[in-house]
Amino acid sequence: MIALATLGSRIQELRLAQSLTLQDLADRAGVSVSMLSSVERGRKAPTVTVVGRIAEGLGVTAAHLLAEPEHLSVRRAAEQEVVEEPGGWSRTILTPVVAGVNFEWIRSVLPPHCDVGEYPAYATGSHEYVFVESGTLRLTVGETTVHLEAGDSAYFAADAVHAYANPGRTACTYYVAALIMRPRSRGTAARSPQGPVALD
Repeated sequence: MIALATLGSRIQELRLAQSLTLQDLADRAGVSVSMLSSVERGRKAPTVTVVGRIAEGLGVTAAHLLAEPEHLSVRRAAEQEVVEEPGGWSRTILTPVVAGVNFEWIRSVLPPHCDVGEYPAYATGSHEYVFVESGTLRLTVGETTVHLEAGDSAYFAADAVHAYANPGRTACTYYVAALIMRPRSRGTAARSPQGPVALD
């Protein structure tokens, strides 16, 4: 039987990944906000009917919510999700998605003179590690800006606004390993609303 805390974390992760508030999901599932909140916090054991309603509201099966956590998860190359962003840059999510584990490993490729905009701050306790494989990366964290070349790496506390840009004349490939305490608040995007812009 799956632990209540694991079930709650899985529901919360799926809800926040869809930018849904507690009220949004409660309305979709036909359950009360207080019930949903208690389930997410692992303080109340939901009935099979309630689990089914929540699963339907999230667009998944009840079996998916109730499945035991896997001790080994493999993501084959063909299963990696490549997201093509406006402005010609792309990012590949390399890591398997594991419920309750807020870790991401992403490979990004920025074309020359591409600025992807600002990323909003994560919750306190979030961390990001950056490694540049090729090209030049301009990394800004708060009021501090550094230029990283191929082979350089950096760490920063991700509870500050941060930004990535390629000021060079060749493509920049870099990796981000991020431990995120929770997804960003509803309505924030992975990049600033204006999207990528060309650098002078």
